[in-house]
Amino acid sequence: MITIAQQYQDVIHDRYCRHYKEQGNVPSYAYRNDWQSDLVHNYDVTFYFLNITCSNTTIDVGGEVSIYGTVLVEPFETFAFELLADLSLENVNFNGQDQQNWVRDGDNVLLPVESMAIGQTFVATISYGGTPPTGGFFSGITNDHNGQWDKDVTWTLSEPFDAKDWWPCKQVLTDKADSAWIFLTTANTNLAGSNGLLTNITNMGNNLVRYEWKTNYPIDYYLISFAVADYQDYSIYAKPAGMDGDSVLVQNYIYNSPNYLNTYKSGIDAVIPMIELYSDLFLTYPFQNEKYGHCITELGGGMEHQTMTTLGGWSFNLVAHELGHMWFGDNVTCATWSDIWINEGFATYTNYLAQEKLNGWNSGQNFMIGTQNNVMSATGGSVYIPEAEISPDDVWRIFNGRLSYDKGAAIIHLLRHEINNDTVFFDVMHTFQETYTDSTATGDDFKLVAEQVSGLDLEDFFNQWYYGEGYPKYDISWYMFENTMNMTVTQSVSSSTPLFKMTMDYKLNFDDGTDTVVRLYQNTNIQSFAIEAPKQVVSMSVDPDNWTFERVNAITVIIEETNNPNYFSFGPNPVNDFINIYLLNPDSHQRKVQISDLSGRLLTEQTFTEANHQVDVSWLNSGAYLINISDENQHLSKRFIK
Repeated sequence: MITIAQQYQDVIHDRYCRHYKEQGNVPSYAYRNDWQSDLVHNYDVTFYFLNITCSNTTIDVGGEVSIYGTVLVEPFETFAFELLADLSLENVNFNGQDQQNWVRDGDNVLLPVESMAIGQTFVATISYGGTPPTGGFFSGITNDHNGQWDKDVTWTLSEPFDAKDWWPCKQVLTDKADSAWIFLTTANTNLAGSNGLLTNITNMGNNLVRYEWKTNYPIDYYLISFAVADYQDYSIYAKPAGMDGDSVLVQNYIYNSPNYLNTYKSGIDAVIPMIELYSDLFLTYPFQNEKYGHCITELGGGMEHQTMTTLGGWSFNLVAHELGHMWFGDNVTCATWSDIWINEGFATYTNYLAQEKLNGWNSGQNFMIGTQNNVMSATGGSVYIPEAEISPDDVWRIFNGRLSYDKGAAIIHLLRHEINNDTVFFDVMHTFQETYTDSTATGDDFKLVAEQVSGLDLEDFFNQWYYGEGYPKYDISWYMFENTMNMTVTQSVSSSTPLFKMTMDYKLNFDDGTDTVVRLYQNTNIQSFAIEAPKQVVSMSVDPDNWTFERVNAITVIIEETNNPNYFSFGPNPVNDFINIYLLNPDSHQRKVQISDLSGRLLTEQTFTEANHQVDVSWLNSGAYLINISDENQHLSKRFIK
């Protein structure tokens, strides 16, 4: 499926901690929602048992759901859960006793119970039913018809806040149930797919059957699902190298129509090498004792329901992305919606890796260039989502394609470049999966793992790229002197992050037709480099293999450099509204900046003493101009374009 500028140190915990305790060190904003009763945080869910009826022709849903829990606070005097107010609540049985004294507060249900102590366990069985509202991508349950194959289909999609639309639950990311059973009763002409293994199909009489799915892996509330239609079962097998000849069942529920399988078989089968690839790169498929699979529906995209993705088609990128979620999103789940990067940024990067390693370098490059260009289609926005922006009224901020998906993937690619060692980079990915298997994690958790494995200090990297906004822009001037290429790189930015300290690749093209790539680390807005070059450099390019994302405003070759070329630099060039002036060796002397046209006519003049100075040129007409900087000792003019 689909920033603050400093770390909150109280969230940084033991890097090998596999679970967040709800009453532990994670601050309340990490998982609490103001539309949700705080009382849901007073117990830990251990097991869900959904025993419900569903149909391929309607979104009517109902039956019984049992919640098994362990008390976390005392006195525990109210059992709370969530259920959409549109659905009727028929009965709640708590520890064997039927109860009728519940209170419904919005979508919260509050049931007074006899006081319980920390560590005590309970079972609550909730009888309910009805027809929830539907419509739009983020609907808890949806029904549609496929005209081409003449099939009705119903499916669920609970992310991020809509599990309560179709079953009684607790919607807290950090509280994964240890296991779950999903029993689905439907017409005997249907197949009903869900999580885990299909353990039995029971004849219920009256032309009804019950599909009994069971999963023994920890699972988050929004990853529990079903899809029901007149399906056929097309099962195949993957054989990851780490399973020593054993295999993973890949169970596909596809429309039961003549020719459907022949039409889409190659797209369905493409998942097999993907499973084997991801198992090699990250961790052997994490749900190997159960299955992977797909349920085809009319969903406009896909949703990574644990062990059985809900899909709307069979494109390579969609299948690769949703499969990647089995590692990033399902096995390791974001601990807060602010950290949706753990799910979507990483799954998008797994999609890139599938293109690179299965379809070839050029396919990977095309994917990454498109991803980076989308990131730079707007100037700002952080991958980390500030708490204030998390709301059911703006779900698309969480699932922002440019930021959560594409920028999220692009900064992982950039981190791979900073590490500059694929063995180490994929060890980071493996260690992260291994450390947080079956649990939840934040962006800072990944940072700590990456620092430990790589040995790098990634504080600046995360402040710039994860919490920060925008991307760098470059103005470069260079000249040759004997066997040295002298280069001045001026970095300006698109948004609020003032500087991106980073490693950049520069490709130098020599006069004999050969070339070389040099890696240069820049940690100031203006920086000069002297590069030994035994042959004449005739041209250069920035980031030739698309590891980073940036805009290059201009690369200027200086034929004859006089009058202290490194006295100042500026950018961007061409300019829209503001010129940023950077002094290489600033001091407290007063300087004068003058803007004139090419005839020498003075247009504006300012004085300044700071190291960096900004001049408003928004009022200038389009054209070429001169910028002149002078003090009592030096005087230098350069040309710019408006």
